[in-house]
Amino acid sequence: MTELTRDQVRLSRRMSLVLRHRPEVAGLNLDANGWVPVADFLTALGISRAELDRVVAYNDKSRFAVAVGDDGVERIRASQGHSRRVAVDLDLPPVTPPEILYHGTPRENAESILRSGLRPRSRHHVHLSADVATALVVGRRRSADVVVFAVAAGVMATEGHVFHRSANGVWLTSAVSPAHLSVKRTNP
Repeated sequence: MTELTRDQVRLSRRMSLVLRHRPEVAGLNLDANGWVPVADFLTALGISRAELDRVVAYNDKSRFAVAVGDDGVERIRASQGHSRRVAVDLDLPPVTPPEILYHGTPRENAESILRSGLRPRSRHHVHLSADVATALVVGRRRSADVVVFAVAAGVMATEGHVFHRSANGVWLTSAVSPAHLSVKRTNP
């Protein structure tokens, strides 16, 4: 896999800020589904199409999607992770989840999660992973000391909880109660 340069990683973070949290800092308005025309995005960020394509292609989390709309205009959006303050409907259909999904988090959060469950906090959804390895990577973004929770997603789905899967494979749901959580793995 090709890695991004330090400058490209900074650009990826800037793109995430604009497409997930604060489009207004670049003078952009996202449509109801989080899309913005690529041409407008390039102008607003002052970047070339080649720079954009490289970040989209080699971002380690596939955070961005580029597509041509019904009107023939090419657009870009973040795949998921939008702040609540950005009103976006990703228009993802409900999907039946696997029996177990996973959530990695710094150990310091574990006690609170076992008490209150997983909440989206400032985002639209709780983000879950399909495997332990990915959950560990996600948890390690904030700490080397990680706990991975197993989420009884199959049970939740039979109880009526709705799940979605983003274009980059992240599982999304509104919340997970403590009753649907168990500690799968701790990482000293």
